Amino acid sequence: MTKQTKIKRALLSVWDKTGIVELAAELEKMGVEIISTGGTLKAIREAGTHAISVSTFTGAPEVMDGRVKTLHPKVHAGILYRRDNPSDVEQLAELDSRGIDLVVVNLYPFQQTVARPDATHEEILENIDIGGPSMIRAAAKNYPGVTVVVDPSDYPELVQQLQNCDGGTSVEFRKQCAEKAFARTAVYDTAIAAYFAAPAGNEKIRFPDQLVLHYVKRSGLRYGENPHQDACLYSEPDDSGSTLLDAEVLGGKELSYNNYNDLDACLGLLLDFSTPFACVLKHANPCGAATADSLAEAYRLAYESDPLSAYGSIIGLNKEIDMTTAQLLRETPFVECILAPAYAADALKLLKKKKARRLLALPGILNGNRHGRMVYRFVRGGLLVQTEDALETHESELKVVTKRSPTPEEINSLLFAWKVVKHTKSNAIVLAEGQATVGIGMGQTSRVDAGFMAVKRAGDRAKGAVMASDAFFPMADGVEVATNAGVTAIIQPGGSKGDEEAIAAADRAGAAMVFTGIRHFKH
Repeated sequence: MTKQTKIKRALLSVWDKTGIVELAAELEKMGVEIISTGGTLKAIREAGTHAISVSTFTGAPEVMDGRVKTLHPKVHAGILYRRDNPSDVEQLAELDSRGIDLVVVNLYPFQQTVARPDATHEEILENIDIGGPSMIRAAAKNYPGVTVVVDPSDYPELVQQLQNCDGGTSVEFRKQCAEKAFARTAVYDTAIAAYFAAPAGNEKIRFPDQLVLHYVKRSGLRYGENPHQDACLYSEPDDSGSTLLDAEVLGGKELSYNNYNDLDACLGLLLDFSTPFACVLKHANPCGAATADSLAEAYRLAYESDPLSAYGSIIGLNKEIDMTTAQLLRETPFVECILAPAYAADALKLLKKKKARRLLALPGILNGNRHGRMVYRFVRGGLLVQTEDALETHESELKVVTKRSPTPEEINSLLFAWKVVKHTKSNAIVLAEGQATVGIGMGQTSRVDAGFMAVKRAGDRAKGAVMASDAFFPMADGVEVATNAGVTAIIQPGGSKGDEEAIAAADRAGAAMVFTGIRHFKH
């Protein structure tokens, strides 16, 4: 079968009435009989298009305030009967029913109602659609003979199909619509199940017994991590507006798979700082980060942390980019992407002169740290789920374990380094001077090697710097690498059997050490 027999009868019942009046008018022009319900029927009739009620079609009244209207054998037989099955055709006639060839339905706004903080449990229950999903699923199941449309954006293509296929539709279009219909009801049922599984009936559950993820295809990508890998971008359907996918691309080439991965890591860092802050990332790791009185100064310090690694980097800034900052960025060789909440007009004009450099604006950066996001990681055969590492550490929570206490300046620097190390791949060591990194060692199988890497990158700047370690030191060697280079203060989780050795090593060097009691592994 390539073409549907001419559509003679359509059932229109929608909550979202976008385009429904225009569609009904087009159907009437083509001689299609229209059956409708409630507010949809009222809108169609007021626009001057003839339509009959479902009650007229079934011979049964709507009851229970409209709860029961389309749940009727004549409706579902008219949708589900197989056009090429003589027995089905005969039974349809015995029911005194007629075929329904087109079903245009969208559902009560359950997800939108749940999202409203003032929605009551009773109101949420009333927004669970029963008849709508039943008709959608019936029509989708019988797509060889029935067209089902659940998205107003598909109305123009439906009309085009009717015009091109002598009042019918192609089987390819019907199958495409059926796929969309089943996906829509699956998402709808998943939202309802999540609501009932949540504590207190309306709180977002973190770890349900059955997890169904819903993402919408956003765009194809040229390739994945490597050119021989295929890739695509999907987005959450109802996002808060503060994720990377909400960013506006103001200039530059198309974003790649690796760009998205690096930019998301960059965004995580930006959301942790409220004062003017800049970071330079490579392969989802910071190679420089700094805060300062001005955005330009913060960027200068972040870049100077490791200019060599900054080649081909992602740059993030948490304030609007002004002309002074833009001039520094303009001078930086080969930057893949720049992410900021906004750009001053003259700054954007200057930065756009480098055509390949991607420029992204995300106002949500100004909102700061987001808590409660779930993090998913696929493993073969399953999925790991955890809450985001959004924990902040404050000065009052630090435990001094050495003979010397850190100075106020060292404490501020330690807390800065502790924020940065949270976003650095384990094993991770961050050296900082003031509010700027001077050396970062990341992604090492040995914490000592991470220390050596950080010290090497810092060079003479290690003298007088502070050190942050994402996990404890099981032996004194990691502390000695830092203090031998001139590090004066250390922040680390503590909790190792080797704590006493590490503390003794710091005391021998006259360094201060504080424990946080928490770690920040990032594998």
